Amino acid sequence: MNLLGAIRISGSGMTAQRLRLDVIANNIANVNTTRTPQGGPYRRRVVVFEPLPARFEEALMGYISPLEAGGGVIVVGIQEDNSPPKLIYDPGHPDANPDGYVAMPNVDIIREMVDMISASRAYEANVAAMNAARMMMLKALDIIR
Repeated sequence: MNLLGAIRISGSGMTAQRLRLDVIANNIANVNTTRTPQGGPYRRRVVVFEPLPARFEEALMGYISPLEAGGGVIVVGIQEDNSPPKLIYDPGHPDANPDGYVAMPNVDIIREMVDMISASRAYEANVAAMNAARMMMLKALDIIR
């Protein structure tokens, strides 16, 4: 694999993890949203990743073997979590049902914080990989001089 390919792969990972962090922040911001334009409480959203296949010209030129995956990652969608909303007894709430229960979003702050730490660590790992590739390119240029 060439060094520019490593930078491209790390860049795709950084882009995907940044979007994941944005979605997590949106989930946390809506932890108490009981009414949405679609009706009902806010539903937690999750990002769906898919590996990018290696670029055809890299496989054709022999840079990588055809069995190797290594094209990076792409976000294929943002899906709603279908778990049921939490019911909380609050008869004075404007969105309470006749029994006095309010349907709250299915957002769990602890899960979101764990996901946020995971996404930030993955972003940092991609930054480190990109910096390592950059340093290797600089060292290769120093050898040529």
